[in-house]
Amino acid sequence: MTLMKAIRLYEFGGPDALRYEDLPVPEPAPGEVLVRVHGTSVNPVDGKTREGVSRLRELPLTLGWDVAGVVAGLGAGVDRFSVGDEVLGLPRFPRAAGAYAEYVTAPAQELVRKPPEIDMVHAGCLPLSGLTAWQALVTTGSVGAGRRVLIHAAAGGVGHLAVQIAKARGAYVLGTAAADSHEALTGLGADELIDYRTTRFEDAAGEVDVVLDLIGGENSVRSLSILRAGGVLVSVPAGTTRDLSAAAADRGARWTDFLVHPDAAGLDGLAGLVRSGELRVVVCDRFALADTAEAHRASERPHALGKIAITP
Repeated sequence: MTLMKAIRLYEFGGPDALRYEDLPVPEPAPGEVLVRVHGTSVNPVDGKTREGVSRLRELPLTLGWDVAGVVAGLGAGVDRFSVGDEVLGLPRFPRAAGAYAEYVTAPAQELVRKPPEIDMVHAGCLPLSGLTAWQALVTTGSVGAGRRVLIHAAAGGVGHLAVQIAKARGAYVLGTAAADSHEALTGLGADELIDYRTTRFEDAAGEVDVVLDLIGGENSVRSLSILRAGGVLVSVPAGTTRDLSAAAADRGARWTDFLVHPDAAGLDGLAGLVRSGELRVVVCDRFALADTAEAHRASERPHALGKIAITP
C-alpha cells in the first residue's frame, strides 16, 4: 500500500488537534483524477471546521479544499486531462475534499488547467477565495463598467482578489481596510479606501450598486443604508444576524447570503485574469504541510494582506 503524508483531525478543537500522519494514497473513482498536491491554503472555513462549528461533523477528517498540483492518475472515463497536467480547483465543497495532503482525488469537471503565469504556491491560494469573489461579484452582483462596488475586509484573502476582479470588470472600487493596507490595495486597483478603525463607511462611501460583505453581522445591516435602488448586498454565510430581504426590498434593492461552490467556468474566468495580468494572489506567509497547525495559529492572528499558503 502506497502511503502519503496528510493532516488528520480526530477531535474538534484548536490547532493542536491537527495530526500529521501517514494515510493511504487515495484511488480516483470513475470521473475523478488523482492530483499530487503542490499548493493549498488556509481559509476561514478550515478553522471553523477544525473547531466543530461548520457543516462537517463526521470524524476523522482531512481538512483543506484549495488544490493546485499535477495530475498523477486518471479514473475511468476521464478525457479532460492527462497525467502530468498542472491543474487547480475547489473540489467537492462544502463536502470534505482532503486537500491538506500530498495527494487528493477530485472530480475532473471541478478542475481547470493552471495558467503558466502563476506558480503552484500562489495557485494553491486561489480557488476558494477567488471563486467566492467571482461568484459574489460576477454571477450574483453582475458587476461591470460604471458600477460602484464596496468590498468590506478588502485586505483579506477574498477581499484583495475581489478588488482586482471588480476593477478588471470596469467598476469603481471602494474598500474598507486598516490604513496600513491602503497603499497595497491601491496598487491592486482600489479607487477609494476607508479606514474602518477611524471612519464609519456610511459617512464616506456614498451610494453604491454592490456591497460584498465579508464580515457579516451588523455590518450587513449597516450596509443597507448605502445601497442604491436596484443594488445588491451579498453577505458571507453565517455572517448575518437576521434575514435582510425585506429591509433590502424596502430600498428597492436585494440582499442575498452566499455559499461558494465548485465552478469550472468561474475558475476559467479567474485563470483568464491571471493570464492577462489583471489578477494576482498575494501570499503573506507560507508553511510546510507538517507545520499546518502553526499555519492555523497564524491565520487566527492579525496578519498582512493576502493568503497563508501551505505547501506539501
